[in-house]
Amino acid sequence: MHRQMCWLSKSGSDGAKVLHLQTAPSQPWRPYTAFPQFSVPDYQIPGGSKGWATYQKLLKAGWSLVPSARANEFSSSYAESTIQNQ
Repeated sequence: MHRQMCWLSKSGSDGAKVLHLQTAPSQPWRPYTAFPQFSVPDYQIPGGSKGWATYQKLLKAGWSLVPSARANEFSSSYAESTIQNQ
């Protein structure tokens, strides 16, 4: 099964990064909170990273971490190929 994680900004390239997950190559990156079957509650630390506890759990379970720049490339390439094939 395709299981990848990435830290992406909520709004554009500037901003706090939030853990995003992708469970299939053809699926878009979605926030970890969209996957209740995989996510765990965040640590109650002021200013802490959203998704850090889930990241730790999934890393131990064998999920791959993808660099943010690479995840954005995949998203752009997929979106472009989808538009071109329509």
